[in-house]
Amino acid sequence: MTKALYHEDAYIKTFQATIKQVGESGIVLDQSAFYPGGGGQPSDRGVLKLATAELRISKVRRNEGLVWHQFEGEAPEVGEEVEGILDWERRYQLMRVHTAMHILCGVIWRDYGASVTGGNMEPLRGRMDFEFETMQKELVHEIEEKINLEVAEGRDVKTAILPRDEAFEIPDLIRTKINLLPKGIQEVRIVEIEGLDLQADGGTHVANTSEVGRIRIVDYKSKGAINKRLVVELEA
Repeated sequence: MTKALYHEDAYIKTFQATIKQVGESGIVLDQSAFYPGGGGQPSDRGVLKLATAELRISKVRRNEGLVWHQFEGEAPEVGEEVEGILDWERRYQLMRVHTAMHILCGVIWRDYGASVTGGNMEPLRGRMDFEFETMQKELVHEIEEKINLEVAEGRDVKTAILPRDEAFEIPDLIRTKINLLPKGIQEVRIVEIEGLDLQADGGTHVANTSEVGRIRIVDYKSKGAINKRLVVELEA
């Protein structure tokens, strides 16, 4: 198992680790702050610094408890010590967007009772689909005003890990139309925006909604009879 430093502290920019495996899928470390992607959030990028070389990490993925780091450069040796350095600007932008998505989801669930049907994100931009029959300019403007009020409120964002049975006692924990949480997972990570939103989520987030900055809804469109998409952007 790779120790998930990104779950312990989303603000870790550098870390020390030991290489445990090297193969066609990449490098496995004993611990890593590189987020392996999931829940619509892309995986991190950065570098691994060895004593005599530097490997660029282009993609990271998780498989059966191991985090595999795809690298560019000559393969290192098992047992070597490395320093991991995240592309922090990109990661922090993704953290801000991911929290913005939870703000959007929280407001829409609270005020309109609409479930999420899909979503994705990239640095400073994200999209989320909801079960709305209609979506008009006036409603979009209303939603944009409401989500920015939550940003300005400066709500703390907290995480916790709960046993699966205890987690699913929480009402409305799963906001997606389909529960995508694998049955084999016995512990559930919870992300809470205090006073607004509480969801099962494995991604990285900022510590307070004020860090998100102003959210602009830059596009909206119909993706089906009761499926409407909102696209948001953040300032750099």
